[in-house]
Amino acid sequence: MSEIPRGAIRFNTDSNKPELWDGSQWAEFQLSTPNLGQSSDTQPGARGVFVGGRQEFSPQLYVDTIEYINISSTGNAIDFGNLSAVKGDGASCSSSTRGLFAGSNSGTNTIEFFTISSTGDAQDFGDLTSGTNNQLGALAGATRGIFMGGRVGSPAVRTNIIDYVTIASLGDAKDFGDLTNPTNLLTGCASPTRGVIMGGQNPGSTNTIEFITLSTLGNAQDFGDLTAAKFSSGGCSNPTRGLYGGSNPITNVIEFVTIATLGNAQNFGDLTNSVSLAAACSSPTRGVWGGGYSSPVVEVDVIQYVNISTEGDAVDFGNLSNVRYLGSACSNAHGGL
Repeated sequence: MSEIPRGAIRFNTDSNKPELWDGSQWAEFQLSTPNLGQSSDTQPGARGVFVGGRQEFSPQLYVDTIEYINISSTGNAIDFGNLSAVKGDGASCSSSTRGLFAGSNSGTNTIEFFTISSTGDAQDFGDLTSGTNNQLGALAGATRGIFMGGRVGSPAVRTNIIDYVTIASLGDAKDFGDLTNPTNLLTGCASPTRGVIMGGQNPGSTNTIEFITLSTLGNAQDFGDLTAAKFSSGGCSNPTRGLYGGSNPITNVIEFVTIATLGNAQNFGDLTNSVSLAAACSSPTRGVWGGGYSSPVVEVDVIQYVNISTEGDAVDFGNLSNVRYLGSACSNAHGGL
């Protein structure tokens, strides 16, 4: 009998389980599936993180809250940690391991980071290329985080800047290119190769959809149009389809695009309530929206989700710990990974 090479695999027909030859014996594979059935489960998996935001419209009350959900289950969000200060009007993006939060209402160009699979407070990452920045958008691939648009300076003016960072490292953002117009309150999502940028103000509501190629540098290019001019929506995606839900003017409409092609957005379904300034994140199967404010101006704590591969209306997921809007969200399993 010839020597069995180390690392060989066989299927044991007696136990009906695969086995690995470790050099001296056949060792049975230990197969398990992370329990994502409970919102409090801390095993690695499709985790969505909701970051910062404004809790009251008047007087303005911002929070430093970071909390998370397991996207594959349903349930209320649970505490993750805190930002370095109370912040809203920023943007989040992520790799499969690290989440980033950039900009804020407080007049800063700071980027903070946290490790998605753990819990804990955010730490300093670096700075955006511009000065104070808020109401910007974000998206990411597996290695690069992209921040675009927003309002810069005091008094604030809209910008067309697109910045990028390498998520696995620490350091300041670098110039990627430009949007076609200075825009704030815009939304982003991505496939592994392409970032899609939707809506915003420049200065009125816009129906513009643009795209960038994540692995290169360059200016955004025309993709198509939304079904209506709008801003302040929550965007999320799986690798093939991008969703854009809620908006100002306040609506419950969800639209979608096929990221690999060019063309106009199409109707997907409706959120459970009409809402603007909600944060969104996703897994390969689900898109999730959390918080926002509804009409008349009432802050909400609702979390709701859809199945991205189908079309239809959102259903209830659970609740954030408090009402919140102008926050942001990211996940370790979004469409850009």
